Amino acid sequence: MESFYFVVFACLAALVVAMELSKNSKDRIGTSSSFNSFMNNYIIVYSLMMAGDWLQGPYVYYLYSTYGFGKGEIGQLFIAGFGSSMLFGTLVGSLADKQGRKRACVTYCITYMLSCVTKHSSEYKILMLGRILGGIATSLLFSAFESWLVAEHNKRGFDQQWLSETFSKAIFLGNGLVAIISGLFGNLLVDNLALGPVAPFDAAACFLAFGMVIILASWTENYGDHEKKNLFAQFKGAALAIASDERIALLGAIQSLFEGSMYTFVFLWTPALSPNDEEIPHGFIFATFMLASMLGSSFASRLLAHSSLRVESYMQIVFIISSASLLIPILTNFLEKPPDVRGGGISLSGSLQLIGFSTFEACVGIFWPSIMKMRSQYIPEEARSTIMNFFRIPLNVFVCVVLYNVDAFPITIMFGMCSIFLFIASVLQRRLEGIAESQKSRSQDWTAIRESDSEAEPLNV
Repeated sequence: MESFYFVVFACLAALVVAMELSKNSKDRIGTSSSFNSFMNNYIIVYSLMMAGDWLQGPYVYYLYSTYGFGKGEIGQLFIAGFGSSMLFGTLVGSLADKQGRKRACVTYCITYMLSCVTKHSSEYKILMLGRILGGIATSLLFSAFESWLVAEHNKRGFDQQWLSETFSKAIFLGNGLVAIISGLFGNLLVDNLALGPVAPFDAAACFLAFGMVIILASWTENYGDHEKKNLFAQFKGAALAIASDERIALLGAIQSLFEGSMYTFVFLWTPALSPNDEEIPHGFIFATFMLASMLGSSFASRLLAHSSLRVESYMQIVFIISSASLLIPILTNFLEKPPDVRGGGISLSGSLQLIGFSTFEACVGIFWPSIMKMRSQYIPEEARSTIMNFFRIPLNVFVCVVLYNVDAFPITIMFGMCSIFLFIASVLQRRLEGIAESQKSRSQDWTAIRESDSEAEPLNV
């Protein structure tokens, strides 16, 4: 493996260590021992849930190919997963608000474990069922756990700013360190121990089962829908909340634009770095991206620790940087002609793109805790899971369209489209900041008027 990969990895690792070690009291949020206990419990569970997800990711396509399925059939299986998340996501989100978030988290564990079990079969219909179950589980993973956390945090009376600490650490560990360890562990199971491509799915099921035991033993139940509305009324209430509050609508659009670009990037980075079948270490590059994401989440924890810095403000810059980073494949396409000889090591354009892609992953690391913070501020508690899954509908439609037409457009067009979407997200974020500032100033003016009125009232003697 070329030394360039080690240099990039080492630089990112050094930055992460330096970022963590250089934090002072101003960069950390002062909390209580009871909150730390609560936060650590959630982070352990969240990390186990993410381990169950990360272990599967690198081996899904490989497993299907070992069963003899072609690119078209595998593409249909992937589309089924995202389609399932789109069709059933809003339903399970509503059920989470209605029947309880803890119960929804346990359902996630059971559903994803069943999905893992289906990987032992080479029957296409059984694998399709597994993808549908996986899509439902994904909807729960990205809504039920966060909804439970926010509700439980508020129910216990913890400071609202402390949520940022939980979000940042959960992303740093669950989406960074756990992802790297899961990749290495999966590689150990499949390559070193030669247990076959289904072994990571069995390991994932074990992690999910362990996490489910902790949830059942230590979590309390909380609900969003205290009025016990029927599903139609719940959907209507969530839709009205989005339609009546521009902040929620903007937040949903921003999330869909960024995550749509992020998932498209997942499909594109391999062909972008090896357009002429260059030999690239996929696992090591994946670990590099996750390290960049850890750097971003570590930086986000500093930003969120300062109450003077508004999330709505700095995320505009993050979206601009992420947009620029995905323009690099287009620029390098004009700067360097593809070599005539196929294979070999990574090219100069590939090296520049790797740096750009690592920058994008750092932006992803900042995005997750920041969008979680904004969701906790703007989305109403009574329909939190439902609205969060509403946000995923355009995302899943977008990803399904991209998957279906992945060979229809040149890769530079796809990256250009993602860059435009990220720029639009920055514009919408600017609009969200303006609305938030306007409502804040109106609220402050109203408070001042009420105080002046109370001072002007005569004392009753």
